[in-house]
Amino acid sequence: MLTLEMTEKWLRELGRVYAEQKEYLTRLDSEIGDADHGINMNRGFSAVCAELDKQSPSSISAALKSTAFVLIRTVGGASGPLYGSFFLDFSKALDGKDTAESADVAAAFRAGLEAIKKRGKAHVGDKTMLDALVPAVEKMEVLAGEGKDISTLLGGAVEAAEAGLASTIEMVAKKGRASYLGERSKGHQDPGATSSCYLLKAALETWK
Repeated sequence: MLTLEMTEKWLRELGRVYAEQKEYLTRLDSEIGDADHGINMNRGFSAVCAELDKQSPSSISAALKSTAFVLIRTVGGASGPLYGSFFLDFSKALDGKDTAESADVAAAFRAGLEAIKKRGKAHVGDKTMLDALVPAVEKMEVLAGEGKDISTLLGGAVEAAEAGLASTIEMVAKKGRASYLGERSKGHQDPGATSSCYLLKAALETWK
């Protein structure tokens, strides 16, 4: 069962993870993008943690909604609007709930995923964060339908996301700056899919 306390732990863990992985994500992005993904994610989630320190959210939905607005305000490039949209629709899916069961969590991840798809207009195979998130959410929905708990849901989602992430290495990018490279984008792991995997892994670690 997901609680407000667990939600805050997740957001703070994301602050720690993106600080730790800042250089790695930026290096991945330097190979096929703007070389700023790690810097942007670290800046955004550092600001999210600072906001949590300033004012304690009153609900799961409020914590996630605040995260969305902080990311939109502080993260540059495409990542801010995409992750901001993800957390905003994720928060709407859990509005009014003091706790969330596994089916609620799967539905919230689906809502966040659909927000990213709507804003980014990308598809699986385009070498984007969707290549990790789509199989992860689909796996969550299968496990939720079987009545599995949140930890099991996220374990399956992380495995599916990691497989999706690995598949991006041999893809030719069709969206964003990486698409300008055409065939030369092959052989590189997508930084957005990588940061999406970190998002799911942090949930698995903090929602046990």
